[in-house]
Amino acid sequence: MSQPPETKSYRALFISDLHLGAKGCQSDLFLDFLKHHDAETIYLVGDIIDFWRLKRSWYWPQQHNDVIQKLLRKGRKGTKIIYVPGNHDEFLREYIGTHFGGIEVMRRTVHTTVSGEKLLIIHGDEFDVVVRYARWLALVGDVGYSIALFCNTKFNFFRRKLGFPYWSLSAWLKLKVKNAVNFIGDFEEALAQEAARCDVDGVVCGHIHHPADRMMNGIHYLNCGDWMESCTALGEREDGTIEIIHWPKTRAHQEARDDVEAAKAAA
Repeated sequence: MSQPPETKSYRALFISDLHLGAKGCQSDLFLDFLKHHDAETIYLVGDIIDFWRLKRSWYWPQQHNDVIQKLLRKGRKGTKIIYVPGNHDEFLREYIGTHFGGIEVMRRTVHTTVSGEKLLIIHGDEFDVVVRYARWLALVGDVGYSIALFCNTKFNFFRRKLGFPYWSLSAWLKLKVKNAVNFIGDFEEALAQEAARCDVDGVVCGHIHHPADRMMNGIHYLNCGDWMESCTALGEREDGTIEIIHWPKTRAHQEARDDVEAAKAAA
């Protein structure tokens, strides 16, 4: 039988776009991720709670409570937790500088890696023209996105029944739409320019649900991804390097290795 992976420790974890309160939230996978990952510092890089969805229709299962409790428990055990709100939880921007159960709320901050790289931590919605200047259009788009995520959930339900691992249909469709691809490119360029303006080495953001780790004109651009489609996070190792953690793939690879080892042992 497959064994769960051991707990892995990082110097810092960067998590965004969990969207607690939305039906598309992969809270089960995120709880599993938290169970097997620890860090000295956890950055919550916006859209952790989806107040937009909660205003339209209340949805808050026990599992979403469990996520909050798990994060608070990590904070009580010594993990430093910094919450940088996004557009879906912009309500919390009214509480910049305050603490909630050990979680500090900040508008933006800078993280310095052990290798000395300075990274601007920002959700990124202020560089999204639609969110900034046409909020009504963003809300309409959010409804359409909810429909895509509903289809994604059903699609993965049948994949699991057939023995296949999680795969994001909605993320694949998004990357096949030319306008969406162009938007992602423009967003990444804007964030890289903001990092250069702030005289830092890189930027960690979220918002567009598209994990990334690349250099752009001398700026290290990093995007956490999300926990509705890709189910990814960023982790800084003890040597200062940063990796994208794709949790569904990591679990699937671990289980496959364990199955092979179990088969060898039984032979």
